[in-house]
Amino acid sequence: MEPVKRVFLGSIATETNTFSPLRTDLQDFKDSFYAPPGQHPETPTLCSAIYPVARARAAQYGWQLVEGTATWAEPGGIVNQQTWVFLRDQLLSELRAAMPVDIVLLGLHGAMVAQDCLDCEGELLAAVRSIIGPTAIIGATFDPHSHLSARRAEHADVMTVFKEFPHTDFVEVAEQAVDLVQQAANGSIVPEISTFDCLMIEVLPTSREPMRGFVDRIKTLEGKDDILSISVIHGFMAGDVPDLGSRIVVITDGERRKGDDLARKLGMELFDLRGTTRPEFLCPQEALDRAAASHQKTVVVADVWDNPGGGVPGDSTIILRELLARNVQNAALASIWDPIAVRTCMSAGVGARLRLRFGAKMSADSGAPVDADVTVRNVVRNAVQSFGTSVVPLGDSVWIDIGGIDVILNTVRSQVFNPDIFSNLGIDPVAKSLLVVKSTNHFHDAFSRISDEILYAAVDGPYPNDPAANEYKHLTRAIWPRVEDPHGSHIE
Repeated sequence: MEPVKRVFLGSIATETNTFSPLRTDLQDFKDSFYAPPGQHPETPTLCSAIYPVARARAAQYGWQLVEGTATWAEPGGIVNQQTWVFLRDQLLSELRAAMPVDIVLLGLHGAMVAQDCLDCEGELLAAVRSIIGPTAIIGATFDPHSHLSARRAEHADVMTVFKEFPHTDFVEVAEQAVDLVQQAANGSIVPEISTFDCLMIEVLPTSREPMRGFVDRIKTLEGKDDILSISVIHGFMAGDVPDLGSRIVVITDGERRKGDDLARKLGMELFDLRGTTRPEFLCPQEALDRAAASHQKTVVVADVWDNPGGGVPGDSTIILRELLARNVQNAALASIWDPIAVRTCMSAGVGARLRLRFGAKMSADSGAPVDADVTVRNVVRNAVQSFGTSVVPLGDSVWIDIGGIDVILNTVRSQVFNPDIFSNLGIDPVAKSLLVVKSTNHFHDAFSRISDEILYAAVDGPYPNDPAANEYKHLTRAIWPRVEDPHGSHIE
């Protein structure tokens, strides 16, 4: 019988848009998700699925779990330094109190940037390693929209990354991390991490080809010929850091050279897909023209760049104004972030009709505020939506009717994941001719179940969506599309 292993769990996660007009502090973490030690819910969250997975595996693996704090902030602007230091030091203090440990499992995002730290996850991993020593095992899960620094690969023994975009596999990835760290801790594998820099910035949705086929193929390679895991770091173009860009991560069982060769091969194959992976992005007018001409019962239009999941406020009114100008009927939009307008509507009460100004408060790129007579159709305190088995907070939210268009206003920023964002407010999404959602691609899996017509509308705003022209200050290496051939004669 194997000896009991002490396993420490921790999670600090957010995605930082360094160009965002927002800033992120401790309250943003508490508004989105904050679970003190031992209080993580049974349901998984995107970046802390290691908690319920480790609990489920504990008896089988003979683990004694010590749970540290788990917290997540909705993507936003740069994290203030005091918040980062507090969260970092709190988790490290919890780890020191748990010592000695055999395994540390961390649920991270990978694109967190603080005021004085461009690589928060790398700093955290290095600090964890200094506490637990060289022989204990460190495993970490990451979001693919992250930055992979050499510091992270140096200090982690296992890194697993969501393969899917939308991230429907976050529980599966946590399971893979848990299983691999167990094997590493009992000596049945010797994980070696190989990485390759694709020198590319691109949007890589796996809900369509060619990324669908690429991901399916790398899955078939795992578990064979000493290949333990393969991951794709997509990168996060709104994060101005030195390590911005796509990378391949291969973990082998003691076969570093094989891993290096495979990572390089797959990385160049991914590089060859550049410029072909994005869905067709339409201007708002064309997207709405196509929606109007569609024969589908319900058409979905995604406002891809005013997506709070990319760290922007999510208060743009540009597409809503176009809907109003066209006198579109039987449409619903989710959502516009405006805590002040929500509070006003809640004070007015359900059924009230009032003159309301809402939206476009945080950026000159978000259009102009809407001033209109609206009817308050519903008020929901602490509203939520689903993302797989996760519960995503929206905060106090209201459904207003403006000129025959249903609009959701919310107080806790969130992109749209699921049609229940509408139904939880009392709006029947399948009864609508048009649904407008603020999300880049995470909405796709759930909404494709209710609509065969999904259109992507690209509205310029506070999200820096042109990597060739974005004003990066910390990104200094040659990278496509800023440089046409960063690999130089396309090395083989």
